[in-house]
Amino acid sequence: MKMPRVSFEESLENGVVLAGKCVGCAACVIVCPFNCLDYEAQRPKIVNECKICGICPNVCPQYDVSWSALEEFVFGRRSKPQEKFGIYKLLAIAQATDKNILQVGQDGGVVSALLSFALENGTIDGGAISGTSKGRKSASKKLADMVPDSSNAEKLPSDLAKTILYYWQRDQLATGVGLQRLLEATTTLEPGNTIYPVPRLATTSEEILDCAGTKYFYSPNLLAFWGGVKQNNKSIAFVGTPCQISAIRRIQMVPLKKYANKLGIAIGLMCTESFTYDGLMKKHIQGIMNINPQDIKKINIKGKVSITLQNGETKEISLSEAKQYTRTSCVLCSDFSAELADISVGGLGLTNWSFTILRTPKGVELFEEAEKANVIRTRPVETEEKALHLLNNLSMKKRKRRQWTLTSH
Repeated sequence: MKMPRVSFEESLENGVVLAGKCVGCAACVIVCPFNCLDYEAQRPKIVNECKICGICPNVCPQYDVSWSALEEFVFGRRSKPQEKFGIYKLLAIAQATDKNILQVGQDGGVVSALLSFALENGTIDGGAISGTSKGRKSASKKLADMVPDSSNAEKLPSDLAKTILYYWQRDQLATGVGLQRLLEATTTLEPGNTIYPVPRLATTSEEILDCAGTKYFYSPNLLAFWGGVKQNNKSIAFVGTPCQISAIRRIQMVPLKKYANKLGIAIGLMCTESFTYDGLMKKHIQGIMNINPQDIKKINIKGKVSITLQNGETKEISLSEAKQYTRTSCVLCSDFSAELADISVGGLGLTNWSFTILRTPKGVELFEEAEKANVIRTRPVETEEKALHLLNNLSMKKRKRRQWTLTSH
């Protein structure tokens, strides 16, 4: 596809970042062939003179997007009006059979189960997912010490992803083990933020289990995907929110083969909105509720924000209170159920089960193989009519925004 040559400043900086539309996915950062962009405070920032290659606006999920063209690319056709939550082949209510996954997974643990199965059977050799700074004890001591002791450390912003990018882009990893080990060492930088999301490339079932569960704070998982590409992984599963799925489909559509050829499967997480860490966690949970993040075992949303503590106690926040901390760009989102993914997964009010949408042949194949191998169990969607009704409502509510947030060609 021939791309018009337009600078970052003319396109994304003015039309997306300064306009408050940037979702912070980091797609523009990872695809820039000249390292003109850095990632700071969940936004791209130009740090070198733009070479005006025109690539970055073509991968942004918020800039001049043709939704119909994306659907044609992924599915070979456009969705019909009656397809209220996008194109799909099969629906299922699913649950992991592994008790260890169910204990730490969100709802039915389907994403963790599918990723582990895909790793074990060789379908993928890594998964770009979201972890937290909790459980990073396996970090190399030498590397963990390297970050805070660097002579350049005082020049770095506090933003975690910026620090990751700084060392990775400039090849200042003393051991050369790559992005993965630096991600594991991040607890040294922000030891108290045990719920703070960290993009992570998982290459073992143990690492997938360590990252299980929804974070509700934004994690730029494309940075982990980028790490997998740099490490020459051959087939990487990508797990992300609807906006991130749109970004990686745009990368495929250009196409940027360096990244597109590495994508094994795209799993989308149904998403109403995500919250700012400083707002919901620091201001409300820590400040108002006096809860230490290190005491939190799990956060879930089922009509309200439910916080389960390590001691088993549960605290709650009403959705109306939580929504005041919604990230600005989420208000513009027009996709609830990750309609461009191979597989979409969400809770939809279910307990210990996941509502699963199989959208592409690739998604159906992985899911059915996992079911045959008894990695997941299913039951008919008809048993959960309320969940289906909720899916329709939330999808249609967001889809109304598509008329004025996206350009349809």
